[in-house]
Amino acid sequence: MTCVKIAVSGKGGVGKTTIAAALIKSFAETHQAVYAVDGDPDACLAAALGISREESARIKPVVEMGDKIKSISGEGVFYTLNPTIDDRSIDEFVYRHGNIRFMRMGDVKKGGSQCYCRENTFLQALVSALLLDKDEAVIMDMGAGIEHLSRGTARGVNLMLVVVEPSLNSVNTALNVKKMAADLGIADIKVVGNKIRSDREREFIEKSFQPGEVLGFVNFNNDIWEKSMDQDSACASANEDLLHGMREVREKILGEAGGS
Repeated sequence: MTCVKIAVSGKGGVGKTTIAAALIKSFAETHQAVYAVDGDPDACLAAALGISREESARIKPVVEMGDKIKSISGEGVFYTLNPTIDDRSIDEFVYRHGNIRFMRMGDVKKGGSQCYCRENTFLQALVSALLLDKDEAVIMDMGAGIEHLSRGTARGVNLMLVVVEPSLNSVNTALNVKKMAADLGIADIKVVGNKIRSDREREFIEKSFQPGEVLGFVNFNNDIWEKSMDQDSACASANEDLLHGMREVREKILGEAGGS
């Protein structure tokens, strides 16, 4: 089975998390295990995957699991900058949902009254272990800033998939993400157009990117739009038209990965 490591990004509001969740579900149909990583502090990937609100509320972000982090990185003032994170260690931070292994990273901590050097170092090591060492499929739902990726961990990303809607702001964000991803050394950067209502909108997105960069389109679907307002946001990513579209995207990704 082809091993893929995908980072999904895009401007807020473009449907990035819904697309990521549907893509994760499509890979779960063809892979024994899929690691679904919520790397966007503002996203709701757990709910979009069908994890109940009650269970989702109990899933702590990795960055807040201080005791577990210390047990791997070391106690006290001194800690290792390169903690060894094996499969057993990774499983301590995973919530199992069928054959989907869900993980919420939490926000990269910035300056303030408490030093988060240990936690941030551990986050980078964990992302590195997922992207560089795991043989299973890994799909990360990223924020537009892709803060969880460093130049080192980005080496493990096979594909940066940027979700765009037909608007200048969305396209400009996508172009910024492309630049950041390229600066990190990610060679394969593709686009999925979302919420397409007309041929003009499709052409607008196609002309905004280089030939071959647009991997697919998802038409605007009123059913998805209405279900996105439900408390059970998993309904949106379970839409059969959306899943069908993401299966086609999955096959294109696997086809390119298999031929590379």
